This record gives sequence, C-alpha cells and structure tokens, in this order.
Amino acid sequence: MATMQRLQNTGLELFYAQGYYETSIDDILKKLDLSKGAFYYHFDSKEDFFIQIIQNLLARKIYSTLIEPIEGHENPLTLITKCFDDAMETAVHNEMDYGCILSNFLTEFNGKNEVIMRHLNEIVTVWEVNLITTLQKGKFNGYLDRHVDCEAAATFIMSSYFGVRTLMTSAAPASKKYRFMSQLRQYFKSIEAKPVNY
Repeated sequence: MATMQRLQNTGLELFYAQGYYETSIDDILKKLDLSKGAFYYHFDSKEDFFIQIIQNLLARKIYSTLIEPIEGHENPLTLITKCFDDAMETAVHNEMDYGCILSNFLTEFNGKNEVIMRHLNEIVTVWEVNLITTLQKGKFNGYLDRHVDCEAAATFIMSSYFGVRTLMTSAAPASKKYRFMSQLRQYFKSIEAKPVNY
C-alpha cells in the first residue's frame, strides 16, 4: 500500500509538472528508486496507473478544494468567493504552480485519449452539478435573484476559474488573483437578490 501511494503521489507530481506524454514510467521509478517490477506489481500499464491517480488523488483533491467548501446553507456567493480565494491563495504561494491541474489534463488529453477523458469529465461533471445545486439552493433561500440561470452561472464561474489559474502561471500571480477576485465579486453583486421596496 505504501509503495502504491508513493508511486501515485510522485506520478501525479511529475504528470502535473511535465505532462503525461512527457513523463515516462522510468522517470517516476528513478525519482523513487524503485524497480519496474514494483510498478507492474501494482499497475497494468501507464494508462491504468494514471486512471487510478485520477480516481484516488485528483478526484479527492478537486473535492476538498472546490466542492466541499461550497456545501452548506449559507449564502453560496459568499461560500464560492471564499473557496476560490483560498484555492488561489495556495497557488500564489506555490513556486511549482503550473495552473489548474484538472484544466491542464483536460487540455492535454482532449482528442488523444477517450478513456482518460471520460474519467476527467466525470470530475468536471461532479463539480458542475455541485455548483448548480449550490446556486439553486441559494436562489431558493433568497440569496440569488430569482431570474438567475444557475447552469449558465456555473459554466461562467468554472471557465473563469480555469482561465485565471492558467494566467496565474505567468508573471504576478498575486495581482492576477486580486483582479480576478474583485471582478468575481462584481459579478456576484449583479446576480444577488435585490431588496424589495414596497
């Protein structure tokens, strides 16, 4: 179990930094000082290895950073703002930041590997459904304007997050985060429920 976890953690680290196609099994084994036998004892192939990483590590990572923090009964706009703020703050202080891990893999595998794309898209769908549900609940509880299209809002929120995380890998990640967050707050102001004047 310990060897398997070490392999998956190091695999994810290298795939994130260098890309799946640029990383060989030998690269991973060299970093861990393990034999090919140790690898093939646990995994059938590089693809099988990566799918297990998606299911065991990536899904959990996305859940803990982008899904779990927005579950609850408070104002969803406040929850999403805090969730993005925290996730991006971590990225600002990460010297090895290569952008949003999920977004990177979606781009890398698109049109190249249907099996892996299916697994990655499952994570995207879980995130999307969760966001839509959170926004709908917020609408029902009077936090969002009743005319808000929650599906459209979720698509916009997700794509803007993917985009800013890519931009943050170039210069000045802190200022990009700051500008993004101030625009996100403006957008949220535009979709929140307005006080009714009688």
